[in-house]
Amino acid sequence: MHHARLTIHPDFVVGPVRRGTFGTFVEHLGRCVYTGIFEPGHPTADDQGFRGDVLALVKELGVSTVRYPGGNFVSGYRWEDGIGPVEDRPLRLDLAWHSTEPNTFGLNEFMAWTKASGTEAMMAVNLGTRGIQETLDVLEYSNGKGDTHHAALRREHGVEEPHGVTFWCLGNEMDGKWQLGAKTAREYGRLASETARGMRQMYPDLTLVACGSSGSDMPTFGTWEREVLEECFDEVDLISAHAYYRIEDGDLGSFLASAQDMDHFIDAVSATADSVAIAKKSSKRVHISFDEWNVWYHDLDSPTIPKGDDWPVAPPLEEDNYSVADAVVVGNLLITLLRHTDRVHSASQAQLVNAIAPITTEPGGAAWRQTIFHPFALTAAHARGEVLRVAVDAPSYDNARFGQSALVDAVATYDRESGEVVVFAVNRATEDSTRLELDLASLGELSLIEAVTYANDDPFWRASKDTEADVLPAPNASATVTDGALAVDLPAVSWSMIRLGGASS
Repeated sequence: MHHARLTIHPDFVVGPVRRGTFGTFVEHLGRCVYTGIFEPGHPTADDQGFRGDVLALVKELGVSTVRYPGGNFVSGYRWEDGIGPVEDRPLRLDLAWHSTEPNTFGLNEFMAWTKASGTEAMMAVNLGTRGIQETLDVLEYSNGKGDTHHAALRREHGVEEPHGVTFWCLGNEMDGKWQLGAKTAREYGRLASETARGMRQMYPDLTLVACGSSGSDMPTFGTWEREVLEECFDEVDLISAHAYYRIEDGDLGSFLASAQDMDHFIDAVSATADSVAIAKKSSKRVHISFDEWNVWYHDLDSPTIPKGDDWPVAPPLEEDNYSVADAVVVGNLLITLLRHTDRVHSASQAQLVNAIAPITTEPGGAAWRQTIFHPFALTAAHARGEVLRVAVDAPSYDNARFGQSALVDAVATYDRESGEVVVFAVNRATEDSTRLELDLASLGELSLIEAVTYANDDPFWRASKDTEADVLPAPNASATVTDGALAVDLPAVSWSMIRLGGASS
């Protein structure tokens, strides 16, 4: 058995736990919308066509914000196609995913769904094939209170009260050659600046996100962020980051350390944004919206995107079936996002249903939880108060991608009001358990509330409709608090949550 030690102190605070960390993403991709969140005629559907079984799982997942409608989809999207009488809405070709978009679900349906799910909208606008005027139009339609054209049009469509959307993404992945209307950093930065200025002339207090790099492996990474922010620094609040991970060539050890790349990504973008601030003699800080992240086996075991004359409606695309190891990595990525709560002010796991998602559905049938559902739901439910800086003293192991990685990664949250401390930890060892110890002296007298671990003898076990309950987070009976110290055994390839509290907890 390996041994690791954590050191925490209530004075070493990174920042607040942000509810925005637990956002997700709904794009018109595959079956995320149609037969995902929206399926009129489904046995559980309400009178708006929203699947009730999915709504229940979304609430259990603990989702805060939902980014919509894309993603690659937004760069060719005409928002006007999705409003007004459904029978009058046009069919359109979606070039991003080689599909046909029926537009039976659009802006007003999405806003109604956010109310039903108890989530906040994070809207993206098309800066690929469209621009400033179309953005101002959709903003007026969404938020207008007076008798101007688009506000009146919304009321004509049966929505009397403004939606009041305050969170807006200025395009999507504009650095990518796959993106409709992809631009250079200077071209995009100037457009984002002009668009943001127009939006703030209407509503000064919006939260606006500029497009950062689509991945840390992009050839323009770093330069892109610098040049974009040199153009739009004063007008935006956040810059986006996107990252996806998967096992490469069966290398489980490297895969389990994927969070190291996310750590580097966040640190690099933060430093770049701060360097622009220094050059501009500004005290302002632009923070990060990590609004796409997940494990994604793109082009491996997912159905291929349609080609040629085949333009289906809502085909099954990117429907990854996740393993326990995938869930451990997702849990570790959440640890990283929390650890950087001082700079990461928002995050969106991509996506919510069916396409690279924690929830899977059958058309007309069941909905169930994938493995990655569990660490997200438990972290969203129990991370409260402040994020504490954690010093990890753990053995390292060799791997092909990073050279060496720590066997254990962890973060802690502290709710001063209740006195509850929660430790989230992963064991990256592929064969052996790790004994984790934590001296609690600085935190007062704490007792064990619960310890749960997600692991399986086969780290490549995957959930299905009939087996989703076969492997669940389970009580970890090894956890003890003795003489002011926590000890717990973490199985190989595992994610764990340990909750500690005082007398008032």
